[in-house]
Amino acid sequence: MKKRWILNLVMLALVAGLATFLHLRPKTEIQAEAKHEVSQLKLADITTAKVEFPTQAPVQFEKVSGLWRMLAPYKTRADQWSEQRILAIVAATSAEKFSASDLGKYGLDNPQLKLKLSGKAGEEVFIFGTYNPVTDDQYVAYKDSVYLLSGTYSEAAKTQPIEMIDKSPLTPSEAKQIAGFDFARLEQWEETRMNVDITDGKWTSNVTKAKITQNEMNEWLDFGWKQAEAKSVEIYTPNHKETYPSFEVKLKDGKKVHFDKISEAPELLLGRPDEGILYHFANDVGFNMLNPPLNLQ
Repeated sequence: MKKRWILNLVMLALVAGLATFLHLRPKTEIQAEAKHEVSQLKLADITTAKVEFPTQAPVQFEKVSGLWRMLAPYKTRADQWSEQRILAIVAATSAEKFSASDLGKYGLDNPQLKLKLSGKAGEEVFIFGTYNPVTDDQYVAYKDSVYLLSGTYSEAAKTQPIEMIDKSPLTPSEAKQIAGFDFARLEQWEETRMNVDITDGKWTSNVTKAKITQNEMNEWLDFGWKQAEAKSVEIYTPNHKETYPSFEVKLKDGKKVHFDKISEAPELLLGRPDEGILYHFANDVGFNMLNPPLNLQ
């Protein structure tokens, strides 16, 4: 019994000693990796953006009523996420910062591209040079300094312009104003001259056999149109010698958005003449867009 008490006292002493050692030992200070802010620019202050290349036409954007539009090489709505990826550089930080006194050292005397951002404070220029062979990060000059940044910033700016066009068939404003659809000129609805309308949140149709369920129609509107995005887009020039099946989206202000149905298989191709854009939708998505759930008997 006496030996057990002695063993317990020894173990207690060892534990106490270890705790004292851990408490009193010198603390190793962990130095946080230095981070240099590339710019002090604010996204909200930027109103135009221009990406310049050595051997191809520039890509330009302008913010209109809070949304980005492409000015060149196409004049159309821009994909907002694509533009945000380009502008993300204003919030970039870097562990490396060098003097910009020798631009040739970093390939900045013959840059891969330049990003010019303008706003209230004037024009700011980011210059993209060569890549560091060890880290694969890219040298970027801004004002009097050079930073090492991830290549994702220049990759975003190098995205093909056609891919930076908004893939939603309706503008955000139009999507909020939908008052109905006139499908009367589509082949499957020519006989009934089908229209569906929503007034004060209630759906109606001119098709007498329709058994409308409000929840089904609301889901169709949300997923089939308000949240619809094409797989891809291309520039659309209407052929006035051709007559395509067509339909219109009716808006609350009395305006209508016209679409030409170029084809329905193997994918749905919708042309929007007023914006000059052709939208490519998967076949199943396209079928849902043009066929509201009327539950016809």
